[in-house]
Amino acid sequence: MFISDKNLKNFLLESEIIAPDILDQAEKESLGNKQKLGDLLVFKGLLQEEQLRKAYAYLLGIPFVNLENQFVPKEILNIIPEPIARKHNIVAFEKDGRKIKVAMLDPEDLQTIDFIRKKTQSKILPCLTSEKSITHLLTQYQKSLKAEFGDLISENVKFASALAEAKYSSNEHEKAGEEETLKKRAEELPVIKIVDVLLKHAILQQASDIHIEPEEKEVIVRYRIDGILHDVMFLPKEVLSAIIARIKVLANLKLDEHRLPQDGRFKIETQDYKFSFRVSILPIMDGEKVVMRLLNESSKGLTLEQLGFRELALDGLQRNIRKSHGMILVTGPTGSGKTTTLYTIMDILNTNQVNISTVEDPIEYRMPRINQTQVKPKIGLTFAAGLRALLRQDPDIIMVGEIRDDETMHIAINAAMTGHLVLSTLHTNSAAGTIPRLLDMGAEPFLLASTLNIIIAQRLVRKVCANCQKEYQLDKEKIGELGKKVDLEKLLKLLIKLRIVPGNSPSWENIKFMKGAGCSRCNNTGFKGRMGIYEVIEIDDNIRALISERKDADVIEAKAIEGGIITMLQDGFIKAVQGTTTIEEVLRVTQE
Repeated sequence: MFISDKNLKNFLLESEIIAPDILDQAEKESLGNKQKLGDLLVFKGLLQEEQLRKAYAYLLGIPFVNLENQFVPKEILNIIPEPIARKHNIVAFEKDGRKIKVAMLDPEDLQTIDFIRKKTQSKILPCLTSEKSITHLLTQYQKSLKAEFGDLISENVKFASALAEAKYSSNEHEKAGEEETLKKRAEELPVIKIVDVLLKHAILQQASDIHIEPEEKEVIVRYRIDGILHDVMFLPKEVLSAIIARIKVLANLKLDEHRLPQDGRFKIETQDYKFSFRVSILPIMDGEKVVMRLLNESSKGLTLEQLGFRELALDGLQRNIRKSHGMILVTGPTGSGKTTTLYTIMDILNTNQVNISTVEDPIEYRMPRINQTQVKPKIGLTFAAGLRALLRQDPDIIMVGEIRDDETMHIAINAAMTGHLVLSTLHTNSAAGTIPRLLDMGAEPFLLASTLNIIIAQRLVRKVCANCQKEYQLDKEKIGELGKKVDLEKLLKLLIKLRIVPGNSPSWENIKFMKGAGCSRCNNTGFKGRMGIYEVIEIDDNIRALISERKDADVIEAKAIEGGIITMLQDGFIKAVQGTTTIEEVLRVTQE
């Protein structure tokens, strides 16, 4: 789509959307970068994508439509076949007699418009839309998981039953025959379709894990979406062996091994996405349970702000990741986003001036220019052994996936003392609780005090769905219940101090919160996506003195609060007041 930068600039000046001096500066920058002015303005946050698209629509003399929340009937959607719709980013969304309205990203694509006009023998009315609208409409081509599975299962239960008849035997000859049978069945088209549908819908619903759980008479399929497991399908027990055999083939696992756990990995890559699947298979009473972790390898790197770091916590972290040596520790339970935080920090630090090396179990994402080592305890490559070896590789920055034992801890502390920046994780409930834990593992207090730079404790909370959010206020009964769990008066003073609520006679009754009403885009949960809530303790002279004296976590936390840190609960309440999450969600992950 061709709109000259000069025409766009004149329109923006006439509309007074952007100040002239800012627009002039952006124009110079776009010329220097050889970048379209509109793209640069969106990238810098000076213009929303929808504003830019509306400007283009005005200049082209065609309508702009926002279809992010619109459902299109199948008979209208299918006017344009899915392959053409995806290739040319064009979707039919309305039909009136012989007139068809189509939403496009490039309404100057006359060849595609002419093709659809000839195919449908109708008049085509092009409308400009946003990328989000096109993405939303393209997903509507997909059948629901239940519909796709229903068709496949009803057609192929007999086939799956044949697979279940394969005998499990300790006889080597029979085992070889069984493996051959399983491999042959796993490569048949029906099973491939079933597993493909299972994986495709997990990607479409932005699931982080797929659970395939055999019961006595059926198989339950569950997706973990935004940290919560949801039942998505109940399948006949006959299909279990076929599905597991197919997954084992994809992950290059032993097909005839049903008694021992197995772990593997495979990838799916299309023009739209690239995902890696980490597979874990565990024998249980009713068969083999499969859990697959989805890792989006096509996603762009996150920023600390996108993770949820704000103000004081963000400033402290930015200061400490720029230090040339010392330790940065991230703590929290399994699934709290610790590894994502470390990967984000490494992505920021990853330049051609430094050597970054990691020891991980498992390697979650592959990162360019970072030397990543997978732990293999069976052959003696433990965290400690890997860390000891990579110290001979002249690293500047070291990431240890987890400090699990005293040997790894001692090597990490010594590395931090000898001019390396060490990043790692630990399982503790709070930032202050990290210090007693390390001391209990045998760390020398004076060494710990001199090497620790900063400790981050974190949890993940679900974000309110932007599509169905609505305002609400707390009533007296709810405020009374909250008052039993948290110090509301102290929280209110903090909100006033941070200027999140106005200082003129505020009260909890007149603070507005957000919650999701539930819609198709969030599966009627009211939540879409997750973000972190954090507690960040910078190790200053006061905290160092307490570490040297072996003080417990409560004393260290009290001193940190006295020094002005924002606790995890407070950070959660700040984000609830700002409308990004809910009070119930914050309490769920911090207190329950």
